[in-house]
Amino acid sequence: MSSNRPPRIIAIVGPTASGKTTLAIALAKKFGGEIVSADSRQIYRGMDIGTAKPTAAERRAIPHHLIDIKGPDEDYTVADYQRDAFVAIDDIIARGKFPLLVGGTGLYVRAVVENLDIPKAAADPKLRAEIEGDIARDSLAAAFKRLIALDPEAAYVVDPKNPRRVVRALEVALTTGAPFTAQRLKRAPRYDALTLGLNPAPEILRERIDRRVDAMMRGGLVNEVRVLIKKYGTAPAAFDAIGYREVIPYLNGTASLEDTAAAIKLNTWHYAKRQMTWFRKDPTVQWDNGAVANMTFAAVETFIK
Repeated sequence: MSSNRPPRIIAIVGPTASGKTTLAIALAKKFGGEIVSADSRQIYRGMDIGTAKPTAAERRAIPHHLIDIKGPDEDYTVADYQRDAFVAIDDIIARGKFPLLVGGTGLYVRAVVENLDIPKAAADPKLRAEIEGDIARDSLAAAFKRLIALDPEAAYVVDPKNPRRVVRALEVALTTGAPFTAQRLKRAPRYDALTLGLNPAPEILRERIDRRVDAMMRGGLVNEVRVLIKKYGTAPAAFDAIGYREVIPYLNGTASLEDTAAAIKLNTWHYAKRQMTWFRKDPTVQWDNGAVANMTFAAVETFIK
């Protein structure tokens, strides 16, 4: 390998329930890898079932990084993630292992792979209060429409039903004058990355999502949310995540369990479609439309060697 070539990493992207963890573990076992999570919800301790974290057995088999690193009541930005991911990846490389960056949070992946210059924006309580007032007066949908007028890419990474995410994205755009999803490459790429994308057929993906949500409900999602709310209240922004915000009305007695599950399924499906729209815009992604294929392993082996 040329001494001028940056260290190599594999990134595995795709929508929720597409099989990223399965592929990552298979590749890690074959090529001596460790996994760095690129999931903006799996960073939170206690949010296990609703975020579909890798199982304890999977995490014992292959080391996973950047999971369970924050409490749900702690703030965590894209810039924080980029910093922590660089530390984790560099440590894996230094130990002679191979890093696999795995997750569906597109901005997290891009921040690492493209070494983005993240817009710095401290919290602005006055501006935030103004935006929240606009939402109370005009609706969250109106605020989201304002956001995508300033930053069209935000439509693919900001959940339009998550008020805290919409407010923060607007706050960044208005404070910095740069889009929340800014892609200003002021630095050379830190790593030589091969990005693999999983893209199951829509009908297969939707069936997987429905089965996953059913398994979450059977596995204790409602009780997980109940325990978290008892400990933290409902204020933490982390609880606006899909799979958590839909359970809160059920716990308050304003929604049935059946309606709760249906809402999680629908919102997850909409999220998966936004993820695919985001990732399809990246021409560097090599897509695998099936399960773990031999050609995927061959591509990784060629890239590594």
